[in-house]
Amino acid sequence: MATASGAGRPEKRKAITQAATVVFGREGYVRASMDAIAAEAGVSKRTVYNHFADKENLFLSVALRNSAELTERIDELMAKYLDRVVDLRQDLTDFAVERAHAVLSAGEHGALGRAIRAEVANIPADVLEAWLEAGPVASQRGLAARFEALAGRRLLAVEDAAPAAEQFTLLTFHGIAERSFWGALPVADEEVRRIAAAGVDAFLRLHGASPSAAARN
Repeated sequence: MATASGAGRPEKRKAITQAATVVFGREGYVRASMDAIAAEAGVSKRTVYNHFADKENLFLSVALRNSAELTERIDELMAKYLDRVVDLRQDLTDFAVERAHAVLSAGEHGALGRAIRAEVANIPADVLEAWLEAGPVASQRGLAARFEALAGRRLLAVEDAAPAAEQFTLLTFHGIAERSFWGALPVADEEVRRIAAAGVDAFLRLHGASPSAAARN
């Protein structure tokens, strides 16, 4: 873990983590070196090691930070569109579109996510598990909680919110992610909305509440 001391430590640590995000995203976990990260940060390799015990420790720190930032952004979108639903189909579609844009236009953060997915077999299992828990798993848990609340309002017919959240993500997001190679290639806005809207329609055929139940709400 980090053991640094002395003036300017927070600024140097920030420079190192920013540099590591760039280098890990560009080179991947295996090929990235502490020398390259030090050069990108404009510090000595000794300084990097003063802050992070080894490459695994640094990668974990960067991955968790990036996951937490993206998870926070997705939670903001869920609050915007799913906490105060006015038009269920429209709000679900708008959420799906904005979530896709948030994930796939994440820049260096997105490059790190692509590196993780490409090198999943080479990344230490505890690091991968921590990244999943802080990012994709946390977002799915938040989405499930929103769906459970919508079911309580009789806007959705959901018995188990967790698999329903997984179905929603598969139907409205993964097609866009695969087409863009997880943000490496652009996808036209019209196509993103088309895929998201079609996915929402399919989801509502599975889990949409009956008109009479929605009316009673």
